[in-house]
Amino acid sequence: MNQRKLGAARHAVCATMCYMAARARNVGVRELRQNLSVYLARVKRGQALTVTEHGRAVAELRPLPTSTDALGRLVEEGRVVPARRPPSALPRPLRLPPGRPVSALLDELREDSI
Repeated sequence: MNQRKLGAARHAVCATMCYMAARARNVGVRELRQNLSVYLARVKRGQALTVTEHGRAVAELRPLPTSTDALGRLVEEGRVVPARRPPSALPRPLRLPPGRPVSALLDELREDSI
C-alpha cells in the first residue's frame, strides 16, 4: 500500500477512534452499544470503563480477576501487600503465666518503658 492510501486509511479510522479516545475512561450507553467490540478489546487489555447514562455513572466494565482465591484478588486490586517472609520466620509467641490477665501484663510492660 502506498503512503497516500495509508494516510487516508489512518484518517478514516481517526474520525471515530479520536472521539472515543477523548472519552477514554467514561463511555455512554449508546456509544458502548455501537462500538461494543472496541470497548471489550480495551477491557481485555486491562482497562476499566465507567458506563454512563445521561451523564450519570451506572456501571463499571472491568476485566475479570485472574485469581480465584480471595487473597489473590485483593493483591491484584492493590488492596493488600503479600507477606515478604514465610510465617515460619515470625518470632515464637510469648508464654504467659496462667491466671494473670493480659491487661495486667501489658500494664507492667508499659511501666518498664516509661
